[in-house]
Amino acid sequence: MPYPADQTNKTEGICKESNGNHLEIIFSSAALRTSPVHWHIFPARAGRDPFLRKTGGFIVYPATDQAHPGFEFFFGLVVAHATALKVKCIAIYLNRFPVQNQTSPLVLTFGVADPVGAIGIQADLASLAAMGCHGLSVITALSIGDTTGTEDTQAVEPDWVADQARVLLEDMPVAAFKVGHIGSIETVSVIAEIVSDYPELPLVVDPFSTTLPDQGPDEEMLLAMRELLIPQTTLLLVSVDELSRLAETWRDPSEDNMIETDALQMIEFGCEYLFVTGVPGDAHDVTNLLFSEDGLVRSASWPRQTGPFAGAGNTLSATITAMLANGLDVPEAVAEAEEFTNATLSHAQRLGMGKLIPDRFFWAREGDADSAVS
Repeated sequence: MPYPADQTNKTEGICKESNGNHLEIIFSSAALRTSPVHWHIFPARAGRDPFLRKTGGFIVYPATDQAHPGFEFFFGLVVAHATALKVKCIAIYLNRFPVQNQTSPLVLTFGVADPVGAIGIQADLASLAAMGCHGLSVITALSIGDTTGTEDTQAVEPDWVADQARVLLEDMPVAAFKVGHIGSIETVSVIAEIVSDYPELPLVVDPFSTTLPDQGPDEEMLLAMRELLIPQTTLLLVSVDELSRLAETWRDPSEDNMIETDALQMIEFGCEYLFVTGVPGDAHDVTNLLFSEDGLVRSASWPRQTGPFAGAGNTLSATITAMLANGLDVPEAVAEAEEFTNATLSHAQRLGMGKLIPDRFFWAREGDADSAVS
């Protein structure tokens, strides 16, 4: 059947035009375990025009050919027989079927499972979704608690942490990493080894949480983070007190204002950016500082909101990660995340008898309210 050369493909993200040549479509092994089977189609040359009056190709994982020999695929009126998953069909038939192409950046987050959803994995997933990302999660610890606080945590075995991450990373293309609560010194080593295999991806590390019981990292664990994880970090998020705790792994305690000195030392250890929250100043404001190898690159103050809150810092770091996954540079990602976090606190909800929980989907509920009024 002839295919009009001037007909435009209506399937978003697949192609703009075709001259009727055959398209070669190759499916990933992961796609065959889901429905529809074309979930993992990717253009072979992303960012270019692979289908602009040309025959195009798609990515396939090498293991796919071995796992599915003799695959047969029905596409409209075309029945394709080929070795493994290579399928050839006339371009016109591609237009007749919607293709579910992945468009949301994938972010892999390591952290504690929080039953409330105020901090940890559940909070990360909400913040990532609000920013247009799809969150993948690796649980480093389990917790027991409610809105008044966390009673106890149980670290997950490091081998389980490694296996959770490796299985996901072998299946899906991740755009960024976030590391929250780590749990144990062995898990520091495991996570550091995993992210070292992806040096081109942004890594945000936010390892402290005031919501968890007072059993923070000891000096050995802080030293492990400083030596193994922080040198690979795109952005490390800490409060002033947390920065001081890290600094005591290389200097004696001091009553002086050491924020800038300690920040630049952390940059010296290999951290690309250091984001310090809760800097002392006006009691009515919250001041945050962003440092790089050039020194202070950003300072921002926000009116202090009436709390108490659980999950503000978690929202901030997860949103920064999402912005980096979406292609923003670090200073711009930090600015966007600060605005969003401030808005989630303005719309915070009292879900129980304890602390207020940031509403990461306030914007969706505002839209529903406007529709109801109209």
